Amino acid sequence: MIQKLFPLDKNYILRQAQTAMEESMLNLMVLELKKSYTALFNPLMLMDNTFKQIIDTYDFPKDRLKIIYYQLCGIYRYKFGSNQLELLFDGRTHFEKFQEDWTDQLTEWIRDLGQHEQYVKTMLRMTVLFDTDSRAEWSENQCKAFVNQYFDLKIVKRKGELRLKIA
Repeated sequence: MIQKLFPLDKNYILRQAQTAMEESMLNLMVLELKKSYTALFNPLMLMDNTFKQIIDTYDFPKDRLKIIYYQLCGIYRYKFGSNQLELLFDGRTHFEKFQEDWTDQLTEWIRDLGQHEQYVKTMLRMTVLFDTDSRAEWSENQCKAFVNQYFDLKIVKRKGELRLKIA
């Protein structure tokens, strides 16, 4: 992570807290995904091949899941970026407070997103039901678009310098 001028900037601390919790939050995302699948598509928990594969699979490529995690991290920093002047009087550090706040918010978001079939299906294709890279890449793009739409965001990426027309 690149720190520019102010090492005690709360946004840097927030990003460090999110990065430190990455592995546990990825596991939480998969656990909540499995719960969402069960609630949406198999509430009676009938044991078929797909359900068995979803429940029993713990080993899958996490690269695509990390991209969605980073996207949610960025959305959190954008929407709930820290107050630079905030003072804590309960003995915790800002790092600990940000970890707790991030865990609570991510859990809430994942549960809300888990109520949408499109999110659940694309996340399953990227993770637990992973079969090919091309299908996972397609699912990743669909999931990113859904998350942006869900949070009413428009991401504009620009490469290079922005050239202005001068009349």
